Amino acid sequence: MTRLTLASQSPSRLELLRNAGYDVDAVPARIAEPDLEAFTDLESGLIHVATLKARAAAKGGASGLILGCDTVGVSASRVFGKPADRAHARRMLEAISGTVHQVLTGWCLLRTRDELHVCGVESTTITMRAWTSAEFDAYLEGGEWIGKSGAYGLQWPHDPFVTQIEGSASNVIGVPLERLAEVIALM
Repeated sequence: MTRLTLASQSPSRLELLRNAGYDVDAVPARIAEPDLEAFTDLESGLIHVATLKARAAAKGGASGLILGCDTVGVSASRVFGKPADRAHARRMLEAISGTVHQVLTGWCLLRTRDELHVCGVESTTITMRAWTSAEFDAYLEGGEWIGKSGAYGLQWPHDPFVTQIEGSASNVIGVPLERLAEVIALM
């Protein structure tokens, strides 16, 4: 069993990694996340943030393999990070309802013994059906939008709103498990 430190407070990422068979601990990465819109290339910005998170966890005392991730939704050239409040979450959900959009995760796997790090971006395409007003209200009332990029958390494998996924479903939750396994095998 591979031992990992997750540089994140995300319970969804932690659960995903544990369910995939990793021996993992989570260490919050205490960084001031830069505004991704400040980067001319979104993918470079995602890798930068993921790398900052992994390095912050190492600086805080974590050792071995450290995984940093940063996930956003992209629809019609708009980037959706975590919503600031319920109204912001509703605007995000309204923007992605009934669309085909992307979820991108920048990731960085850092090996502390020699500072080797491998980074990348994984993209998954999501087709989402249109939501009703009552569905928006119920979802927002349930609070599942809190802390989720694009205000939406995939309910895999039986999501009531997603009609198609092209690419890694785990990437939508915040960790591209398939790519992670490939990289760990090479390290």
